[in-house]
Amino acid sequence: MATKITPKKPTKKPVKKNNRSFWTKVKWFLLKVLLWFFGISVSFVVLFKFVPVPFTPLMVIRYFENIAEGKENHFSHNWEPINKISMNLQKAVIASEDGTFLTHNGFDFIAMQKAYKSNERGRKIKGGSTISQQTAKNVFLWQGRSYLRKGLEAYFTVLIEVIWGKKRIMEVYLNSIEMGDGVYGAYAATEHWYRKDASSLTMTQAAGIAAILPNPRKYKATSSSSYINNRKTKIVRIMRHVGKIEY
Repeated sequence: MATKITPKKPTKKPVKKNNRSFWTKVKWFLLKVLLWFFGISVSFVVLFKFVPVPFTPLMVIRYFENIAEGKENHFSHNWEPINKISMNLQKAVIASEDGTFLTHNGFDFIAMQKAYKSNERGRKIKGGSTISQQTAKNVFLWQGRSYLRKGLEAYFTVLIEVIWGKKRIMEVYLNSIEMGDGVYGAYAATEHWYRKDASSLTMTQAAGIAAILPNPRKYKATSSSSYINNRKTKIVRIMRHVGKIEY
């Protein structure tokens, strides 16, 4: 009697459930992080549309830098509404920092291209950053040149352009930027450099503050070097062509 031989069924390979489960968890974790980041960042941008910015990351960094170097910490920062800040200062920073501020959507791609070509040729490094980009960086980010920070800067620039608008961006910018050693914002700067209030700056005085913005801890708005005096003259000349500012 012939013996019937039944073929063996091929054994199924075990499904790597553990690996699949791990990567699923990673994806969900990253998605949650992104959603939390988006929600928190938008919330802060909306908040600062109405509430004065109390301090910036740079102010905190300067504080610890001074401690590390054994220097005395002096800090001057008072919020001033934009209607109490001289129109001359508003024109001066536009003339000095961002000539197309009122018309661009946060980025000046022509200036960025020129800066890239200038840097590529080994000339003095220029950033091509707009007032909107500088504001986004000053209020929400740290200093540096990494791709991560640049990416976040672009993200926050879009947010403040959409949520704040030009007038609020200028108001936050003029109240947050470093305008001297331990001096932040227009109120503190005009008091420090000229012993007067921010609403009564002349064109030359406003140009003096704008002229030192590349390095306000090194340069002086008063008793200035020939380099800063030349910058003042150039800024005043450009200010005459800025015209009426309408946000």
